[in-house]
Amino acid sequence: MRLERFRARAAILLALAIAPALPAAQPFQDPKLPLEQRVDNLISLLTLDEKIAMLAQNQPAIPRLGIRAFTNFTEGLHGLGWVRGGSVTATTFPQSVGLGETWDSEILRQAGAVEGYEARVYSKKPNPRVGLVVRAPNTDLARDPRWGRSEESYGEDPYLVGKLSVGYIRGLQGDDPKYLLTAATMKHFLANSNEDGRTSSSSDFDERNLREYYLVPFQMGILEGHAQSFMASYNAVNKIPDTVSPFLRDIVEKEWKFDGMVTTDAGSLPNLYRQFHYYPDATAAVAGCIKAGITVFLDQYTTPLKDALEKKLVTESDIERNIRGNLRMRMRLGDFDPPEMVPYDKIAATEEPWYGEKNQALARKVTQESIVLLKDADNLLPLDKSKLHSIAVIGPYGDNVLVDWYAGIPPYTVTPLEGIRNKVGPGVRVRYMPDNNNSGASNLAAESDVAIVFVGNHPTCNGPFGRCALPSEGKEAIDRKAIDLDQTQLALVQRVRAANPRTIVVLISSFPYAINAIQSSVPAILHMAHSSQEEGNAVADVLFGDYNPAGRLVSTWVKALSDLPDMMDYDIRKGRTYMYFKGQPLYPFGFGLSYTSFEYSNLRLPAGSVNGTGEVTVSVDIKNTGSRAGDEVVQMYVKHLDSAVERPLKQLRGFERIHLQPNETRTVRLPLKGSDLTYWDTGTQSFVVEPGNVSIMVGASSADVRLEKTIAVTR
Repeated sequence: MRLERFRARAAILLALAIAPALPAAQPFQDPKLPLEQRVDNLISLLTLDEKIAMLAQNQPAIPRLGIRAFTNFTEGLHGLGWVRGGSVTATTFPQSVGLGETWDSEILRQAGAVEGYEARVYSKKPNPRVGLVVRAPNTDLARDPRWGRSEESYGEDPYLVGKLSVGYIRGLQGDDPKYLLTAATMKHFLANSNEDGRTSSSSDFDERNLREYYLVPFQMGILEGHAQSFMASYNAVNKIPDTVSPFLRDIVEKEWKFDGMVTTDAGSLPNLYRQFHYYPDATAAVAGCIKAGITVFLDQYTTPLKDALEKKLVTESDIERNIRGNLRMRMRLGDFDPPEMVPYDKIAATEEPWYGEKNQALARKVTQESIVLLKDADNLLPLDKSKLHSIAVIGPYGDNVLVDWYAGIPPYTVTPLEGIRNKVGPGVRVRYMPDNNNSGASNLAAESDVAIVFVGNHPTCNGPFGRCALPSEGKEAIDRKAIDLDQTQLALVQRVRAANPRTIVVLISSFPYAINAIQSSVPAILHMAHSSQEEGNAVADVLFGDYNPAGRLVSTWVKALSDLPDMMDYDIRKGRTYMYFKGQPLYPFGFGLSYTSFEYSNLRLPAGSVNGTGEVTVSVDIKNTGSRAGDEVVQMYVKHLDSAVERPLKQLRGFERIHLQPNETRTVRLPLKGSDLTYWDTGTQSFVVEPGNVSIMVGASSADVRLEKTIAVTR
């Protein structure tokens, strides 16, 4: 027994001798200390090589300090997408353009919260591929329908995009007062809305365009949403590449007090010297990035950065300054804190919320809200299934759910054909034909009570990166060359319509189309975005009246390419967006119909005036005057009546989506700040209040103003 105890004691001593020593607790690990004190302490403990490694997309573990590996490589525009090593199964919502068409910042917050929670689940798994920094939302502005990445944007209006971005950011980052659920990375700063030549092109415009349009949604995302991160875009602005833009320090850091992570896009570092020829080599380029405020590189940067240090182009203190933002963000995520202190650490790796009824219901609700009713002549919609015996489902997008470039793997999908069959049951014959080969589609339509044609675009062009077979399609790295529906699909619609006057077109698309012929000939048209796992159920809900559509367009749909300025003209005042477009659109910004009707009355403004530092409340009564419950999206626009400088024809300054039962009336109150009525004065380098009269317009779209009153603006 004595010998056994001796051997056991010896084994314990040996194990202690060879086991790695646990790091002693350091101030940076104490969540009770002030944030900056913790950051100071951690930086003081890092070696130069460790500091350099903190600039990486995938930051290595530092065992001696008890620091885990960390990645910010997680895409998430409408559900978790790309991660290290591929994709993940995740709750999948409509593309961002569809999220925008909800005009509902609260439901975007809910969608973001689902995505953030699922990221936490995956982050708890062994060897996690999902990080807690999620690249979303895309806060770029879709100023031109030819932009190949329009699908990733919430729309053309900076106020709308800003408010919706704030909603999604708040969802991703959670509502805990101390810790972040995940960290949102807004993309792509700044004025990034052309794909052709994007790695060497320059978006050129004046300072008013910058301050009043392009910066606005990013500013809102940081000041209102408290986004922890953003990505610099490939392009240049006024010939200076955004990767090294002075705006990063001078505006975002100094004016907006942003103190988080700033990342390059993949390939941006070599683009600086290979595409832009802005620097002679990688060493000078990486030094320029550090000086400008880049804190994370998505490219190989270590060797040129060490060379820049040797050549004294940058100093160790420059690196320390930049990694502070990364460390603040990681501390706000609880990355260095005891697990019991971080509420989100209670989330278990074994959870599978993407299969849960709650997430399925939210995906369906978001998709329902995103569907836009563009036309409904003679009340063809909604369909009454009790009066139908046969339905023809036709078109290339009638029996699939297509995910886009940044989507993950949906836990399941419901195609339109499946959704319609589930809705009507076995008592109604539902047949499908993808095309009109051998007159199959037109014959099927002629034999059916109603024909529903699903047309649109393929979100990845059904091809490799940077290639699209059809000029009307686009995606990342390639812009559209046409905005008309391709002739094959247009001919399909026309033949089906000729065979059956009760034809409905569902346009499933990532961007606007000039569907003039369809608008003039087809009695009912819906628009929706791709990629939702609940696509089929939601569109069936709308088609058969179980959900009353209230989506609204987030871009001006023009009738022809000739209505648009040159693609590379970034001056918004030259006829771009509803704010300056003087033509007649096919569908205006904010447009969308309903199965019910709404009456606007009793528009009320406070007596007197509003000044630049004040705020007033605009009130209006909305009544559902139809027989169905439904949502109305109340929109408030302003117009400066006697300005000395060029102002928008009208400008969105408030909106609210409300639900009303038949005959129900609700008062909607929309705040209007005096600061929302200012313009950027280049002489004073500030926003200024211009005394004068402003028209306050409230209505159902930018072209459907129901009530209007004037208020005086004073300094």
